[in-house]
Amino acid sequence: MSDSISNEDVQAFRLRARVWLAENMPLEPEQPRSHADAARWPRAKELQRLLFDAGFAGLCFPKEYGGQGLSRAHQQAFDEEVTPYEMPLTLNVPTFGIIAATLLEFGDEVQKKRYLPPILRGDEVWVQLLSEPTGGSDLASVMTRATPDADGFVLSGSKVWSSGAYAADYGICVARTNWDLPKHDGISVLIVKMDEPGVTVERIRGVAGDDEFCQEFFDDVRIPAENVIGQVDAGWTVVRGLLAHERNSMGGASPYVSGGGLVPQSRQDEIVALAQRLDLTEDIRVRQLVAEAHILSLVQDQTSRRVTGAMTRGELGPPAGAILRLMGARVSVRRADIALEIAGAGAGVWPADDPDGGQVGDRFIARQGSELGGGSTEIQRNIISERVLEMPREPAADRGIPFSQVRRNAMPSQQGS
Repeated sequence: MSDSISNEDVQAFRLRARVWLAENMPLEPEQPRSHADAARWPRAKELQRLLFDAGFAGLCFPKEYGGQGLSRAHQQAFDEEVTPYEMPLTLNVPTFGIIAATLLEFGDEVQKKRYLPPILRGDEVWVQLLSEPTGGSDLASVMTRATPDADGFVLSGSKVWSSGAYAADYGICVARTNWDLPKHDGISVLIVKMDEPGVTVERIRGVAGDDEFCQEFFDDVRIPAENVIGQVDAGWTVVRGLLAHERNSMGGASPYVSGGGLVPQSRQDEIVALAQRLDLTEDIRVRQLVAEAHILSLVQDQTSRRVTGAMTRGELGPPAGAILRLMGARVSVRRADIALEIAGAGAGVWPADDPDGGQVGDRFIARQGSELGGGSTEIQRNIISERVLEMPREPAADRGIPFSQVRRNAMPSQQGS
């Protein structure tokens, strides 16, 4: 990209993007691809490569790593212009907003030059390998083991609830490399190639019928030493940064996601469309519910702008992203409840030829996932109280104790030595 383009003002950029989008990008389909549609992954890669080749990918990533080196204001202008178009939103979280952002912040120069350009081209999809079957929301209690050897590490253990792992090329894995240090101090963050020998990915069928979540098993997987992000045994610093990027992405505050958010713009007006489709727009209660949903969206948008602006100016630190993450979850749950109340019995039974059949019911059944993915709402409240409001921390019986001495549920092979 020439200096003249990289330095163009926001309005000139907006007009250039508007013209290019109208000439090159397909309109968003009436029925956006669902999580159950495996074809959405190659489609997202195809769309991302189209954006990359035109200079509209990775707007806020540095040019030396394949980005455009533009400002957050440029990204916001672009997001406003793409409203009617089909965008590769599937790649936003976790590949762009969480993992690429973490690599940019904590990766060494070799890692950034190797991994960021293929990510921004749409060539490589990434997954987070964080949660574990016995870990709950306490990420620092990881028991997946990375044992040092002559050439790096041998990875053994299991991760779970990893969205899209079946389609991923690489993953960021949090593993324990030292059992004799306190739990936060013996952790390292590793890059895992998902097709390495010893990596097994199993899909998990959810209550709404989708199978986006996965569980991974690592059986003596070889990890080269150069795949450590940050320092060995000091990975909690990287994890905290990753979690901040996760909160920002899920809450709408990340400059690294592109296309207007996590869901197509058409979803923003789906409750109005639902009331119109059911011919309930004159029903007083329905009108109240539609108004509530609209107000929630407005308040969420304004809160996002206010908190994001304060974080950009340095008035609030990275933990403030928990405010947006918490609000996003609560709004998502309430909107699902509103849609169900409007739809009534139609959310459970619908004609076979109804193209929207089952969507309201499915989203209601799966709505609690929005309060878990990206960190549970309980964890967000703790972060807000302790790190934003500076209230006293909760007591922790395992603080400062070597992890090998901490009582926990685990298989004998995971207990450490």
